Amino acid sequence: MTFDLGDVALQGELDRGAAPCTVNSFESLATQGFYAGTSCHRLSTSGIFILQCGDPSGTGRGGPGYTFNDEVKPGTLYPAGTIAMANSGRDTNGSQFFFVYEDSPLPANYTVFGHLDQASTDAVADRAYQGHDASNPDGTGRPLVPTEFVSVTLG
Repeated sequence: MTFDLGDVALQGELDRGAAPCTVNSFESLATQGFYAGTSCHRLSTSGIFILQCGDPSGTGRGGPGYTFNDEVKPGTLYPAGTIAMANSGRDTNGSQFFFVYEDSPLPANYTVFGHLDQASTDAVADRAYQGHDASNPDGTGRPLVPTEFVSVTLG
């Protein structure tokens, strides 16, 4: 994945064994160019430590026009570097996902489908530490420094 902050690389590959539907959807959207030019629209700099992306509308309400079921195992944890699906409730996965840049106490409600390498986790954290506008009622907001996908390539 290429952000305007540089390349963001996976540690290994997407986890098809744990999240086959999620990986298939993400790969399909990436291949179609769905994510190119989209901005990350939600950042939490305390509590859950996420940078949320993948909404073509940039509002937090957009998606690909379909949803699919969760692939979450009980006891799922979200350590720094995790890539997981964002959702608006059970079985509402679409295109939005988030990067965890510090260990997060999120409940086991979000499908994990990959992990960033350490340099990429650090790059996301560096962007996060530049802050957000606190525009959401939950204390999160849009990153103060716009963060956009230039491209998402698979390989």
